[in-house]
Amino acid sequence: MSTPIYAVGDIHGQAEQLETALARIEADGGPDARIVFLGDYADRGPDSRAVLDRLIAGQAQGRDWITLKGNHDRMFEMFLRDHPAQDDRLLIGYHWLHDRIGGVETLASYGVPVPEGVRTYQVHAQARAAVPAEHRNFLAGLPNYHQEGALLFVHAGIRPGLPLERQVENDLIWIRQVFLDDPRPHPWLVVHGHTPGKRAEHHGNRVNLDAGAGYGRPLAAAVFENNQCWLLTETGRQLLAPRA
Repeated sequence: MSTPIYAVGDIHGQAEQLETALARIEADGGPDARIVFLGDYADRGPDSRAVLDRLIAGQAQGRDWITLKGNHDRMFEMFLRDHPAQDDRLLIGYHWLHDRIGGVETLASYGVPVPEGVRTYQVHAQARAAVPAEHRNFLAGLPNYHQEGALLFVHAGIRPGLPLERQVENDLIWIRQVFLDDPRPHPWLVVHGHTPGKRAEHHGNRVNLDAGAGYGRPLAAAVFENNQCWLLTETGRQLLAPRA
């Protein structure tokens, strides 16, 4: 692939880090750079609302931005439905407002508190009133993947061995070990997030760009060009080579 395409890992409410990543991309590829965002825009970080505002505004301005669905985006969207729904892929005992998931931080960015002893229907009513319709529509309309040449961009990964048309959303936004532990080549280089690490990693058949921004680590942004991948750093491109 000779035309560069950029990708941004899981943002998780880190609006300032998103601005840094966008500035690095523009410095490398100009204002018309094609960018794929790998999902998980909300939860855990301090300003999910600002992240969604930025992505929605960029697309409205005609930026060449592709925004994929992450599992946290689906959990947020499900909570905002007429009747709040629970994602059945969560562990028993977990829910979107559980302190390990990050929904409380997301609602705080919209000015909705979740105090001790409050009931779900009360928080839900406040959330529905506070979250703009354009944000709800954005979350509901996110695609599950983007395929471009030899690259497949997806939030979590794929079910190995299945053609793209048979992949299902639950795998594309939630899968982990079945995909992560498979060393075989896929029909594409799969570019994904979802499973946080301490840094971005190239595993030969996949590139993981979730560098742990949801836990306070730097947000990863990368560029793919001529069958190679570079991370975008404060000093420019840094080659991300497959692990030996």
